Formats: sequence, C-alpha cells, structure tokens
Amino acid sequence: MSKQVVVIGAGIGGLAAAIRLADAGHAVTVFDALPRAGGKAGIAEHDGVTFDTGPSLLTMPEVFDDLFRAAGTSLAEQVRLVDPVPAFRYLWPDGAAVDLHRTPEASVTAVSAAFGSKAGAEFERYLAYTKGIWEAANGTFVSGPAPSVGRLLRMGPATLAKFTKIDPMRSMKRAVESLVSEPHLRDICLRYATYNGSDPRVAPATLNCIAWVELGLGGWGIEGGLYALIAALEQTAKRLGVVFAYGEAVARITRTGGRADGLVLRGGVSVAADAVVVNADAAHLTRALLPEGIKPSSILPPSTSGMTAVLRAARQPERAPHTVLFPADYGREFSDMFDRDRPPEEPTLYLCSQSLAHGRSGWAAEEPVFAMANAPAEPLDGATDADGWVALEARMLKRGVDAGLLHATDAVVWRRSPRELAATFPDTRGALYGAASNDRFAAFRRPANSAPQLDGLFLASGSAHPGGGLPLCALSGRRAAIEAASYLGQP
Repeated sequence: MSKQVVVIGAGIGGLAAAIRLADAGHAVTVFDALPRAGGKAGIAEHDGVTFDTGPSLLTMPEVFDDLFRAAGTSLAEQVRLVDPVPAFRYLWPDGAAVDLHRTPEASVTAVSAAFGSKAGAEFERYLAYTKGIWEAANGTFVSGPAPSVGRLLRMGPATLAKFTKIDPMRSMKRAVESLVSEPHLRDICLRYATYNGSDPRVAPATLNCIAWVELGLGGWGIEGGLYALIAALEQTAKRLGVVFAYGEAVARITRTGGRADGLVLRGGVSVAADAVVVNADAAHLTRALLPEGIKPSSILPPSTSGMTAVLRAARQPERAPHTVLFPADYGREFSDMFDRDRPPEEPTLYLCSQSLAHGRSGWAAEEPVFAMANAPAEPLDGATDADGWVALEARMLKRGVDAGLLHATDAVVWRRSPRELAATFPDTRGALYGAASNDRFAAFRRPANSAPQLDGLFLASGSAHPGGGLPLCALSGRRAAIEAASYLGQP
C-alpha cells in the first residue's frame, strides 16, 4: 500500500530519494525553504542571462542515468553532455602550465610534454594507484550501505583485503609525495582534497580516488548549464506524482514514541507522514530539526567553504573551460585554512567559463565566468569579519587579472561568501561538503542514511553517506530511499 513520505530539501539527494520512493508507489511531498529546487546547485540571472552558481562539473554520469532509468527515461533523453577540451588548464606564477584531458592517456601525454618524461611516468603510476583505490572502495565505501567496523569484519577476508588496498593509514600528502616528485604535479594531485573540503596533510590517502573519478572516469559539462540536470530531475519527479512545496521552511520533525511521524512547518502547519527523509546538513538535523527529548548525535568538524562569484567577463579566445591558477606556495593555503582558520593570503583561483563548459549563451560581448577561492567555514559564533570575505574576493580577482585570465573591467554580477552560504543553509557554517574527512576513520564517522535517533527517519545529503558532490549526493538519495522503502514494507 502507498505510504506518505515527506522530504525536507529539494537538493540532489532529496530529488533522488523522491524519484525512487515515488517510483516505488509512495506519495511523496518535498518541502524546501528556497524558491526552487537544487539546493547548493543553484542559478541566478543578470541582464537577461541565467548562469549556474554552484557545481560546474558532472562526474559519474551513470549514477544519474541509473536514476532516470528507474523512472522510465534516461540521462541522454533528459540532457546533453558536453565534452570540454581541454578538461582543465593548470597554471602557476612561475609560468608553468599544463592542460589535462578527459582520458588518462591524453593527460599523461600532456604531463610528459609539460614537465618531462619522468613526470609523465610518475603521473601514470599515480593514476594507476588512484584507480586501484577506487575499484577497491567503490562497492564497500561508496555505492553500498554506510560502512561500519562491525559490518566490515562480517564481510570476511576478501573485503578486509580490499580495505588494505584503499590506503587508509597514510595521509593524502604522504601518498602523493611517495609517487610524485615534480612539484607542480604534486599541487594538482593534492588539489583533489578540496573536492571533499579536507586537508591533504591529514586526510586519509583513500581520498586520492577522487582524482581517478575525474581523470580516469571523466568529467562533463551539461548543455545549458548544470541546472538543466536539476530541472530534469524535478520534472521527472513531478511526472511520478511528487508534490513540491517551495518557500516552506521546516521547523522540526515530529514523533510518536521512537518513530518519526511527520513535520511542522515554520508557519505552524503540521504534516503527517509514515517516513521522513532529510535532505539537509546533518548538523541542521541535529541542531534544529530533531524533536524534543531526542538525544542528538555529535557534530563533526565542517569541511571548507568557498568564496564564489560570477563575472560578466569579456570573451577571451584562449580561455579554457576550466582553469586553476595555483599560488607559488600551495601548502600555505591549507595552513591558512586549517591551522590559522583564516582565508588564504594567496588563494588558488578556479575559473569556469560557462559558455565553453556548458554552452551557456552569455551576453553579446561577454560570458558568465564562475570564480571560486577555497575558504574556511564560518566559526560557530559567526564572528568572521565581513570585510575579510570582501578582501578575499579582491585577492582572488586580482590574481586573475594579473595572470591575464580576467580583465580589470570584468564585473561581478553575483557573489556569495561563506557567511551568506551559512545564512542560506542553516547550521552548515557555510561548509560545502558536510564534515571534513580529516582522519582515517572519517568514512566510518559520517552519518548513515538511516538516522539512529528515530525509526522512519532517513538522511539523503552530502553530509551523510557516501559524501559530497553531485553523484555522491544522488547515491545518498538512492540509499536513503532503499532503506526507507524497506522500512515501509517494500524491500
């Protein structure tokens, strides 16, 4: 029999859970305080041009194809993928440069041309290492249920053997340094810690598999922008009967005994449900949504945030779809963020040409260019000086102008600081990826998709298993839906 399910949040995880539960025959209603779907994968408009304000690269497209196929369609029927050439351009202040591509072979060739045959051989060995981690970790730590030490031990010797292959006892930095000696190439390899909002000096070497996801499995753009994927997911959900209520903030979850039985909206309206799926940061569930009398889980340290902006930038024929400008001392960026808890003095600058990466049209002589610098999350007391974020934006844009990547006349038409991100997504402190993975047991400490506090309460977000990023959020929604369906009597 059909059951009533409420989903709190219309981000990727919430959309994925809603689609799968509606496809299973349940009546699903999604509530979101924002005016549209997408969560951190948002859009904005300036002078007639719409642009993305969140993620700028799609990896693991098969995750979304699987999601669409579960609803009777496919990724290819919903969006058109764009193959950016090159995939990424990496630059340094000393003039070093290299273009990486969507296939490992092309990237190894490019590294050899830029830094020599020894560096090319090291990079090829590094990629083989990251592939091995991914193949060992995917089924146990990504696609399957949330890992636990007990579950790992019950899986027997074969699984334990895989565990040793994911290299959990070393840090990312130590592993990279053991494989790669070329300093510019090390910067590229260490950058993948930022895809998880973590510190490569202490994050487990297991996270090196992120490099394989992008460099081995490939990354794509989406024609018309990443938000086209959000729109396709929302329309698919609606076709299955999912109801969306935007501009409706949830005040708290309700319970009967030890079972979640609905929610109360900020305006006081109560909504009954047989199951509740939370597509919000686990810290928000703990601090604000749990009903009275329920013991909250511990809140883990947050991942990094980011200072982001979109520029109305003059078109440059030599611009790459994705560009990363490293500082002279990349290690100082991590020291600033994690040791000194301050914005980087010389930030790494990331630029995404949304015309080249996603085919967005732009203005007559300008295009929307997304710019980002890594930054620490807001402190608990929210005491970061707003001028500090203004200064960080000025430093990142100056680096772009000085390097010839931007023009001094390029205008910022949209911006969001970590403080503003924290205000939009309560209790996140502006963290982009939930909790940081800054210890070797991070995968075991990340919240599971069935919340331990209440029966019938499920988590589907980047702060829950298996983690942040577009495909992992979708996998989190899938896992939450599987466990919710089992709870509702449909295994």
